[in-house]
Amino acid sequence: MQATSAIDLSGERDRRHRLRSIIGGSTGNLVEWYDWYVYSAFTLYFAPAFFPVGDQTAQLLNAAAIFAVGFLMRPIGAWIMGIYADRRGRKAGLTLSVTLMCLGSLIIAVTPGYAMIGWAAPALLVLARLMQGLSVGGEYGASATYLSEMAGRNRRGFFSSFQYVTLISGQLIALCVLLILQASLSEAALESWGWRIPFAIGGMLAIAVFYLRRGLAETESYKNAAISDAPKSSGWALFTRYPAQAFTVVALTAGGTLAFYAYSTYMQKFLVNTSGFGRETATEISAAALFLYMLLQPVAGALSDRIGRKPLMVGFGLFGLLCTVPIFSTLETVRSPYAAFALVFGALIIVTGYTSINAVVKAELFPAHIRALGVALPYALANTIFGGTAEYVALWFKSQGLESGFYWYVTGMIGISLIVYLRMRDTRDHSLIHED
Repeated sequence: MQATSAIDLSGERDRRHRLRSIIGGSTGNLVEWYDWYVYSAFTLYFAPAFFPVGDQTAQLLNAAAIFAVGFLMRPIGAWIMGIYADRRGRKAGLTLSVTLMCLGSLIIAVTPGYAMIGWAAPALLVLARLMQGLSVGGEYGASATYLSEMAGRNRRGFFSSFQYVTLISGQLIALCVLLILQASLSEAALESWGWRIPFAIGGMLAIAVFYLRRGLAETESYKNAAISDAPKSSGWALFTRYPAQAFTVVALTAGGTLAFYAYSTYMQKFLVNTSGFGRETATEISAAALFLYMLLQPVAGALSDRIGRKPLMVGFGLFGLLCTVPIFSTLETVRSPYAAFALVFGALIIVTGYTSINAVVKAELFPAHIRALGVALPYALANTIFGGTAEYVALWFKSQGLESGFYWYVTGMIGISLIVYLRMRDTRDHSLIHED
């Protein structure tokens, strides 16, 4: 009886330890993504401050181009900090990434506008986004790996889904801050100085997360890999020893990340610039849809623990292929905010088949000694090419009078990813994390 009680207590302590670590890692991830998405949420207000006077679409194009530039640094950040997290530990990688994010947010918060310092203003904006791009590039791989390794074998899909719960939470909190400021400040105040407030908040929160992450526990997978004779993590080792896994990550990410950014960060602009809704209404629609979407992630993650990862990804691919063009085409002419909400939320339900499990699927493809880099770098490449340019491509099609071209572009990329989903093995049943 005493031995049994000791085992029970040990198991309970282990569960509490895992839960604390997952909550700690997730909280830091939330702040990271809040800082990243504040840029997108407040673009409509700060774009006139950083760029010469012009029409709204031109200013949004400039801001979207810098948003895309930030994505260009994500593969570099994924490469540098993926290797760092594999060699020095997941905790060390998470701490470094939040430091860079903090600096980027504070630079944006204090940079004077174009009217005061000319082209130095957009130049500093680019610098800040480059730093944040480095941060997010390393954050995804480190956090996805950390959560996947900390979760138990039978609940890995559920717990790793919180990587996207916190990602969406960051975006949702950014939208909530926008709603609060829209309600408490005038349009003129928001465009003049109010848009700086959320960036200052993000910088302060990132400082708090820095201290939180310093107290995280390290994963057993990393500890075992560190004392093994496995080769050191490097870009060369990734693409020469694990080329099939790396290119699988690129291909399965392409359609999913493009669809996610089309229905999340770009949707707010689409509802204003194409559907004709007011800024406040568009923000409310996006916030409500994203909140319910966030709640779906652990449900779908838990489902993948029972039926496998592959059925969810294939479901996203099939419904995305069939429904993307009709959803966007209907949103063009919809006038009811409730109808717009239903369409946006329906699209996000489809995308859940990818977002809820994409982190654990990638982590399960690689051995521990190169897992953070294997998750981060191929994902960052696909995310930069397809996710980071989503807004710019959509606005370019609109500026050319060919807006429906973007709908078909999203559909085509989902179709390519669907082919990969159909051909790959179910990682739940062939997970390399099991071997750690």
